[in-house]
Amino acid sequence: MTYQPELLVTAGSVEELERLLQAGANAVLVGEEKYSMRMPGEMTIADIEASLPIVRSHNAKLYVAVNNIMHNEHLTDLSTYLKRLEELGVDAIAYGDPAVIMVARTAAPTLRLQWNAEMTSTNYRTAQYWQKRGASRIVAARELNLEQVVEMKQQLPDMEVQVQIHGMTNIYHSKRHLVHHYMRHLGKEEGTYEVGMEQKLFLVERERQDEKFPMYEDANGTHIMSSDDMCFIEDLKLLLDAHIDSFKIEGILKSISYNETVVGVYREAIDSYIADPEGYSMKEEWLERIRAVQDPERELSFGFFYKEQMY
Repeated sequence: MTYQPELLVTAGSVEELERLLQAGANAVLVGEEKYSMRMPGEMTIADIEASLPIVRSHNAKLYVAVNNIMHNEHLTDLSTYLKRLEELGVDAIAYGDPAVIMVARTAAPTLRLQWNAEMTSTNYRTAQYWQKRGASRIVAARELNLEQVVEMKQQLPDMEVQVQIHGMTNIYHSKRHLVHHYMRHLGKEEGTYEVGMEQKLFLVERERQDEKFPMYEDANGTHIMSSDDMCFIEDLKLLLDAHIDSFKIEGILKSISYNETVVGVYREAIDSYIADPEGYSMKEEWLERIRAVQDPERELSFGFFYKEQMY
């Protein structure tokens, strides 16, 4: 069977979803705030239903993030939510909490499951544990280096492996609304400030004034994102040669025009590889097109692919 890797991107509205599919994505991840975290916008059941004909017209896949930290109150309507996703025919859900898989077994037994446990999905044995319980894919932790990612795929020949190749990464999350608490400490009244995605708030360390860490708050707490953007276009061939199944572009806190450009570049690179794996070479103009839309205050980096993480 010919290797056909997936180019996955996150979307926050039906319009964004359609534009990103037109740009070259062949899979989209969406979510509703109650059940998902760190999505670029909220997609309700109605939005998901409206999106499916668009997705199918592009021969693409629609995944739904159910990756929130589940508390008791989340479980009340979870079975209804998963059953409805199954009825609509979404291609899979991405989960991290075992509660999701327990509920899905009875409420939506045909739903495909993708295990996304953020920083803890770091080895193939744990992936095999969840595979035996129904997961068809592991979303590899972003702290893994290239060698570890390649080894994981080698050890999981019959399980899909997804890696992030572009965009921001989450570096901190708290269920507490830290900015609101801080503002109240300063004596500011509720309603005199906003802390959502559109406000462009940053955390800056005293010792590293040139690094800005985007932060925002929503119903799920406080989120702090990386100060740079991962960009693996230069060495994408290494992951393609390893036959990684899914490449994710993280679209959060980016404009739709930026994400369209990035998706288009990676689409060209993947198609070029599929057409001629042996003759493939990275084109400098791909990186130049990304740099042309890149925020000058945010550097492009290889993420952790060439780092030996220290804990």
